[in-house]
Amino acid sequence: MAMTPALPPVAPPRLIATDLDGTLLRSDGTLSPRTKAALAAVEEAGIRVVLVTGRPSRSVHALLEIIGPHYVIAANGAAVHAPDGSLDHVSPIPPLTAAQLVARVRAAVPGVSFSVEYDQDFGHEPTYPTWSFEEGAVELVGTAEALVTRTPPRPLLKILAHHPTLPLDDFYAQALRAAGPSAETTHSTGLSLVEFSAPGVTKATTLIDWSARQGIAGQEIAAFGDMPNDLPMLTAVGHSYAMANAHPDVLATARHRTSSNDEDGVARILEGFLDALVHERG
Repeated sequence: MAMTPALPPVAPPRLIATDLDGTLLRSDGTLSPRTKAALAAVEEAGIRVVLVTGRPSRSVHALLEIIGPHYVIAANGAAVHAPDGSLDHVSPIPPLTAAQLVARVRAAVPGVSFSVEYDQDFGHEPTYPTWSFEEGAVELVGTAEALVTRTPPRPLLKILAHHPTLPLDDFYAQALRAAGPSAETTHSTGLSLVEFSAPGVTKATTLIDWSARQGIAGQEIAAFGDMPNDLPMLTAVGHSYAMANAHPDVLATARHRTSSNDEDGVARILEGFLDALVHERG
């Protein structure tokens, strides 16, 4: 049974910030016609839209072909892309920091394997699971230590770690302790993958910095999410929405809830914003 979405705030937001997987996109990775129409309609009405995702920069052009031209904050905040897919800004992990991080996590969690996301390409260790990345990805195979210190250097946006046997909660707790303040540590897939970004780089920090440059305050943003990597963003904005299918921590944190990603939960709220705008403008 579909849940009834929360009513939108009295004043519609100036900016919509939405996660993609498990939030805007359906479980099969597609965008429903209703949701695509709602995104276009709010933009036409003067409410800006930014897509905020853990997906890497190399996936942005393909995403925009599906969703339409919007700004994208990718790699959990490490990259900002313009609506044409071009790269506006990156916040990479310094190579020395990355090498030290890999060493600490490898020592603390035996059996771990790593992959790395650069600004446009991707590398992984031989034992890193192939199911975690799409076919056709540009691959560099080698040890994580070599990948994070490659020559010539490339902006290193994100490090991912996988463990073949540890439950995600246990793996995440151990990886978080090992990383300490040298990285932002999170997870977003429900699988045994832990993600690391540069210190201080999250979906929230990049979103608030980017929106401020557009003259939009955090209280004027409505954000949608479903997984723990969305929590900083949801707590930084004025109006936060958890999908019905969201992780328990997200459901407990967000101020509002909406229907699941397969029930056009984001579109339902956007349509409410549009109705509020029509009433506001008479």
